[in-house]
Amino acid sequence: MKVLIIDDDKLVCSSLKIILDAEPDISVTGIGNDGESAIAMYHSLLPDVLLMDIRMNGISGLEAGEIILKKHTSAKILYLTTFLDDDYIIKALNIGAKGYMLKQNFESIVPSIKAVYAGQNVYGNEIVTKLPKLMTPAKKSHTYLEDGITEKEYSIIIQIAEGLSNKEIAELLFLSEGTVRNYISTILEKLDLRDRTQIAIYYYKNWKD
Repeated sequence: MKVLIIDDDKLVCSSLKIILDAEPDISVTGIGNDGESAIAMYHSLLPDVLLMDIRMNGISGLEAGEIILKKHTSAKILYLTTFLDDDYIIKALNIGAKGYMLKQNFESIVPSIKAVYAGQNVYGNEIVTKLPKLMTPAKKSHTYLEDGITEKEYSIIIQIAEGLSNKEIAELLFLSEGTVRNYISTILEKLDLRDRTQIAIYYYKNWKD
């Protein structure tokens, strides 16, 4: 697994490289110190996971991530920061980042990178506890039917928002896992979303009573 590290603190970069180089299945493919470097190095190196800070001089990590994801829609970005700002978390979720971790959760960095590489979304405990508040719905302006979502698709969306896995949804709704995956792909396309996390956010913000 190739990991690109972007952080404006060179000591943090060195420490992260030491940690990751100790893992036999991880290779640090490059190190940068600002958003501009993140964009350029991602395009040239195409890492499996981009481990990036948020607050940096010039282009921020969030701005860089948004630019990268517009061109590389399957990019796996894990934010590693000291800031627990609601606006940062919401922005990271909305652009399609795969994770948001606090630097002080030192022991979680390697497992989080591996989880993101495996296709999971990873958020630190501090972020998870904030999600219900951050996803509190505004006054509903439309229904799921107006978004072109069928009743069956809506039932799957509800279970995604409840945190159920594809297997659990399949068992609950008497469907095969393959059918659930197909439904989720259709839902993502209809709503122009990237992943399951964004489906949950969309549900809480737009439809949940």
